[in-house]
Amino acid sequence: MNLTYFLFFICIIVCTLIITYWAAKRSNTTNRFYIASGSLTGFQNGLAIAGDFISAASFLGIVGMIAISGYDGFLYSIGFLVSYLVVLFLVAEPVHRLGRYSLGDVICSRFPSNKMRLLMAVGAFMISILYMIPQLVASGFLLRLLLDIDYSISVLVIGGLMTIYVVFGGMVATSWVQIVKTVVLMSGTFLLALIVFSNVDWNLPYLIERVKAGTPLGENFFIPGHLFENPLEFLSLQLALVLGTAGLPHILIRLFTVRNTMEVRRSLMSSTWIIGVFYIMTLVLGFGTVALLGYSGLIGDDPTGNLAAPLLAKAVGGDFLLAFVSAIAFTTIVAVVAGLVISATTAFSYDIFHHILKKGQSTEMEQLRAARWTAVGIGIISTLFALRLETINVTFLVSMTFVVAASSNFPVLVLTIYWKRFTHVGAVTGMVSGMAASILLVLLGPHVMNPADGWIVKEAVISLYNPGIIAIPIGFLGAYLGTIFSSKYMQSEQAYKRFFIQSQTGIKARGDNR
Repeated sequence: MNLTYFLFFICIIVCTLIITYWAAKRSNTTNRFYIASGSLTGFQNGLAIAGDFISAASFLGIVGMIAISGYDGFLYSIGFLVSYLVVLFLVAEPVHRLGRYSLGDVICSRFPSNKMRLLMAVGAFMISILYMIPQLVASGFLLRLLLDIDYSISVLVIGGLMTIYVVFGGMVATSWVQIVKTVVLMSGTFLLALIVFSNVDWNLPYLIERVKAGTPLGENFFIPGHLFENPLEFLSLQLALVLGTAGLPHILIRLFTVRNTMEVRRSLMSSTWIIGVFYIMTLVLGFGTVALLGYSGLIGDDPTGNLAAPLLAKAVGGDFLLAFVSAIAFTTIVAVVAGLVISATTAFSYDIFHHILKKGQSTEMEQLRAARWTAVGIGIISTLFALRLETINVTFLVSMTFVVAASSNFPVLVLTIYWKRFTHVGAVTGMVSGMAASILLVLLGPHVMNPADGWIVKEAVISLYNPGIIAIPIGFLGAYLGTIFSSKYMQSEQAYKRFFIQSQTGIKARGDNR
């Protein structure tokens, strides 16, 4: 075990536990536990949103994809960045005005029903778990590689940490862990980018020439077609990334942690700038990997490319910089997983326990106790899944997460806010059809059915790795057909008008206590 690596990881763990201890003293009400009492400023929340969104796949995976596939690798970043414009312009402010703690609040503000709230809670729980498992698997491999710790112990350490953050600190601890993660991530990535430029004498044309020389793609490195030979695959992926973010519960509940819509705008503008700058720096790191390590050097050490950033750090800065970059990757995983746990916890303890089981009559202490036990349960479930999936490629779970969010939550959310004729039945059919279609299409696709290394060793029924271009229209179509065939349940024009005014201004009609 390398002592430098170990000390960096211990430092990260101690700092985050100190934050949790500080937050635990302030998380003694449901308002503090679920949304930090709306106490974050727009910029703080922007940092936390960026911390929630930039996962290990972004930091480690995209650098490697750029180094291996060139132009096509960077296209992932474009989808992630543009997705925040959809959130900003379509759903952010209405979600903040209509919700309190969860997405179930937003939909039920128009269609009050336990069935609808249960459906939204199940969707949020499923999306959070699907996204959490690959993060835990990645963390297990990272710690095993760097500290020579057994995979199972690595996963248990991360699973235990994320559970502690949420159980004791709630949203307060989660938010500040994410803020610290973003600051450390941006600082470390910027430092590594500067070192890359210093190694080519601050000469961008020279860096580009070194890239051409270091990759077997040569001049073609900078043109599309190496990762996405089928344009339909590319379009489907971008559609899932752009629309899926607006349906991710762990991102949207962050809109409740600020005081007003002005701070919501500041949150999203800040996070968009931070994420944009980060992805520009990943482009530099991808170039630097090819220029300084070379394609053969990267593939020789790591055929997947997922360790491109740590390998680049070691090449230009030795063990110390490698330890620093690896600690950043570790912090990234911990922060994202903590955000996912708080999202799943809110869905179960608030929507299901408080509203459905207790019919809205539980006390503050009962809700807090339920939330903390829920966080423990979610931590155990996701950790057990990660332990069993060590030998299985779980990258399809990330694709499934975005496709499910874009096909189920996004159509229901947008149509609830903006379509006057939308009905409760349409919301249910849209949610169910989008979720079922997205899961089925991924299971029938090459991520799962593959003669070479699939879970099912046979040819895939659907050739698309990212079936968003099929599943998302099915979600919208299900919502449309459900509405058309249940038009007799349509709200009165006056009821929708009251709802729409509240969603756009925050002003409730007199006597409206939703």
